[in-house]
Amino acid sequence: MAKAKEQPKKPAGQKPSIPQLPPGMRPVRMWSFRFDMKKLLIWLLVIFLFVPAIFSWIGSSTSGMTETLTQAMEDIRAGKVKSVDVSGDNLILDYGNNNLKFSTKETGQSFTQLLTQYKIDPSSVTFTVQNGSFMDKLGNVLNILSFLLMAFFFVMIFRQMRQGQNGGGMFGMGRSKAKLFAKGKQDVRFADVAGVDEAKQELEEVVDFLKHPAKYHKVGARTPKGVLLVGPAGVGKTLMARAVAGEAGVPFFSMAGSEFMEMLVGVGASRVRDLFDTAKKAAPAIIFIDEIDAIGRTRGAGAMGGHDERDQTLNQILVEMDGFAPNDSVIVLAATNRPDVLDQALVRPGRFDRRVTLDMPDIEGRKKTLAIHAKGKPFAKNINWEDVAKRTVGFTGADLENMLNEAAILIAREGRDEITFDDIEEAATKVKMGPSKKRIQSENDRRMTAYHEAGHAIATHFLSHTDPVHRISIISRGRALGFTMIPPAVDKYQSTRVELLEEICTLLGGRAAEKLIYNDLTAGASSDIDRLTRLARAMVIDYGMSPLGPIDFGPQEGMSEWGRTYLEQTDVSDSKRAEIDREVKRIVNACEKTTMDILTKKRKVMDRVVAALMEKESLEREEFEKIVGVSKADVIKKNEFVVEYS
Repeated sequence: MAKAKEQPKKPAGQKPSIPQLPPGMRPVRMWSFRFDMKKLLIWLLVIFLFVPAIFSWIGSSTSGMTETLTQAMEDIRAGKVKSVDVSGDNLILDYGNNNLKFSTKETGQSFTQLLTQYKIDPSSVTFTVQNGSFMDKLGNVLNILSFLLMAFFFVMIFRQMRQGQNGGGMFGMGRSKAKLFAKGKQDVRFADVAGVDEAKQELEEVVDFLKHPAKYHKVGARTPKGVLLVGPAGVGKTLMARAVAGEAGVPFFSMAGSEFMEMLVGVGASRVRDLFDTAKKAAPAIIFIDEIDAIGRTRGAGAMGGHDERDQTLNQILVEMDGFAPNDSVIVLAATNRPDVLDQALVRPGRFDRRVTLDMPDIEGRKKTLAIHAKGKPFAKNINWEDVAKRTVGFTGADLENMLNEAAILIAREGRDEITFDDIEEAATKVKMGPSKKRIQSENDRRMTAYHEAGHAIATHFLSHTDPVHRISIISRGRALGFTMIPPAVDKYQSTRVELLEEICTLLGGRAAEKLIYNDLTAGASSDIDRLTRLARAMVIDYGMSPLGPIDFGPQEGMSEWGRTYLEQTDVSDSKRAEIDREVKRIVNACEKTTMDILTKKRKVMDRVVAALMEKESLEREEFEKIVGVSKADVIKKNEFVVEYS
């Protein structure tokens, strides 16, 4: 038996060649029909919308050849019409020599009755009657098509609803919109987050639990069901969640609280169910809900009661978090900067077991944050990052990143290759106060602004419990015509009574300078007055720093038996309110007296500062203290001015 000829092997990855047909043979095309519902729907819409318009245009183009019914009957009586074609209610009049005209009779009236009505002998007219015109038939067809199109549309809707019974909803509205970050798809790690070491430690334990659950189950520890990230805007809550996604090595589902909400009632709850079902199937996994206060506010506090869409969504979240089995490796992370408005049932142990607070970074945290965001930017070698960290007290991580980015933009715009300390200083000022503006001001307006800012600076400098003046400027930024920058010298977490009184003196410095120099006042002190009034009232009502004693006279926040939060006004008599107002007035008057005393005694010093501002427009701390002639340290030792309030 002859062996079959062995076919040569093809290299791996090479596509098979198309076999060649013998001469004279043609390939047979195998036709296939695929029913595409979407394309069919589009074509039906085209037919339904455009075909009637085309025929309407055709009918309008023949409107010039129509005759009134009366004129048509007169022409038939006069013998001008050779023949008439009757098609439904339409009359086609043949005048001979291809001269056709059209007319219309009343519906339901036969042509013979029409001739009799106009006293015309039917036997004298040649006419033919048809069962219906093409236009009539087309209209009937279009009516049927429109009915079929509507039926087809409703069939598609019910089909989508049937497919979405397991979380999909109509057209997929009830499906979760969460973004899935699979393992290796998130490049942020814990090393990329600085300034929040305590929060990082808490979340490192969560990540370790997901990676090594047996270590915790061995000692009887259960999975934390939820971790609530709390902190002011910009401290890095979302960045920390991204770092958890990068470190965990498990599926990470991210969704904003507002994405659960929809116009249709029940969609939010459906999306919650779909999100949790998907996460359970992918366990171990992490669910992250950003800005959870959008759906997690206290139930029943609004005008809609407990039946609005937001409350239904929150109820579903509560049910899903309680529905976890003890060892389900699914952890919910949520972030908010409004923990006070969250429903008590949401933040109780067993749902969100941990509350991780992210605070403003201290000086060490700012140094580490600056080191992270400085990567990839060309900085000068002589930059002292310790000074930058001290300069940026009160900056969040987002502020620091924005500051370095603005510095890089500045040198790129000017065509330079290195970022200097002055560039960082300008960027920090821009982040906090906005870009500088070159407003055209008269010499008198500039001098008045200079005295206002010098008043702030002199009052601040000669008080013993205030921070040093960092910069004075009469260059307009934002809505301010000038500014006096007094950042905290160190990280402070509480303020004493003397410090608050001297802060009020500082705020009164600009107004006091205007009153002393011009014996007049401007509207430029409005924001200062607002701040000092709030501060003085807080000293009396909230802090108990007045002779009225340690009594809180402000509104009290409480919780009703139904779980609703409310504000209850403290029962304060009218006479006590008047006493509070008098005490606030006493504080402001005492501070104003001290400020006026400082500016009166240091009038010549203030004039020198104003002259320098008129010349240079901006003064840094070293220049200011050189003009004043005494350092802040010497002022603190001397303690010359004291607010007389008791």
